[in-house]
Amino acid sequence: MKVIVVGCTHAGTAAVVNIKALYKDIEVVVYERNDNVSFLSCGIALNVGGVIDTTEKLFYNSPKKLADMGVITKMEHDVQSIDFKTKKIQVKDLKTGDVFEDTYDKLVLTIGSWPIVPKLPGMDYENIELCKNYHHALTIIEKSKTAQKVVVVGAGYIGVELAEAFEKKGKKTTLIDAEPRIISKYLDKPFTDLAEKQFTDHGIHLALGEKVESFEGQDGKVTKVITNRGSYEADLVVMCIGFMPNTGLVKDQLKTLPNGAILIDEYMRASEEDVFAGGDCCVVHFNPADDTRYIPLATNAVRMGTLIAQNLMKPMLRYMGTQGTSGIRIYDYNIASTGLTEELAKETTSYKVGAAMIQENHRPEFMPDYESTLLRLVFDKETGRVLGGQIASKYDVTELMNTLSVVIQNKMTVDELSMTDFFFQPWFNKPWGLLNQVALAARENQ
Repeated sequence: MKVIVVGCTHAGTAAVVNIKALYKDIEVVVYERNDNVSFLSCGIALNVGGVIDTTEKLFYNSPKKLADMGVITKMEHDVQSIDFKTKKIQVKDLKTGDVFEDTYDKLVLTIGSWPIVPKLPGMDYENIELCKNYHHALTIIEKSKTAQKVVVVGAGYIGVELAEAFEKKGKKTTLIDAEPRIISKYLDKPFTDLAEKQFTDHGIHLALGEKVESFEGQDGKVTKVITNRGSYEADLVVMCIGFMPNTGLVKDQLKTLPNGAILIDEYMRASEEDVFAGGDCCVVHFNPADDTRYIPLATNAVRMGTLIAQNLMKPMLRYMGTQGTSGIRIYDYNIASTGLTEELAKETTSYKVGAAMIQENHRPEFMPDYESTLLRLVFDKETGRVLGGQIASKYDVTELMNTLSVVIQNKMTVDELSMTDFFFQPWFNKPWGLLNQVALAARENQ
């Protein structure tokens, strides 16, 4: 049997490694546009800020390692078309220009996502960069060495991490977003207020609720970013306003969402026979809302790639959906979230949404030190079902959001969470765990 894998970042790498581990005799061929695999783009800001000294450390696999496993690795090869009926693909060798056909028994589409690139006047000026892959990282790091005024457009996770990294490097930094709050998809206002204060306290200018309309430049290089409310000088602009599924290859051939995200079943199967898909090119089942959404996260991708391998021959291991759990460190604060925010729950679901919040020290006050922790729980007032949560503290208690992710996945209620057994030891916590406490507070708000 021959399996062709198109694209090899997180989902693709996980699929390939696990297929070869399960089925050593299967022929696996990888076609990848880039000259590398498994690049962790979420570490670019760490590299920019000097936390990681070399960009190469952001790889956790390589074409050579895959080849050593017996995988036929075709780097810098672009799959240009697929005939799902005849199981043939057309491929272009980007180094030689040669075009050829290949055939498969099973096809794995892990073609990822690509940054949203707005069509704005001046977008072709030099020093307006995207932030996604290895080569983007190298370019940003090199150009930031001489840049003094940096504008980051987009205040999602990547944007806020880059803004902090540039500020720590001594750059005059501006962070622009059309939304009125940073990271608003993941955090409610009390948490974004805390995070935004960290930025302004460190001298980062937040231009929130502003939409970029154009760029100005001189001698072919960007000099200014123009929004609907002002203008900002810049000698380096990094665009990170979001991602779209990179699915032009299968447009009108597979069932997708309107944005192009490939629809899959719980065993990672696409709408054509013997075709699997996973990662940023796909939809996910979002458990808190019990619906299908596009949530591009590396954690989802690795899980989905692993599931493709498990279900390659027959349905074996069901995809359990996601809570969209994620975390971030902003200066001294460790912040994490899972499931729905209160705002998003009200906007996108029919739940009667409630929220409870506590501010509590993470361990007893008789200990040598302790840190204040802000914890929020989102729930359905009618059923008591837990829908989401957020946490922030200078002490790292973000793992509680992983626990809450399991709570949401298993459709537990605030009553059940309030009495769930968690250990107590003064070095770590209080007799009533933080999740118990916020659930008890939620019961009072039902």
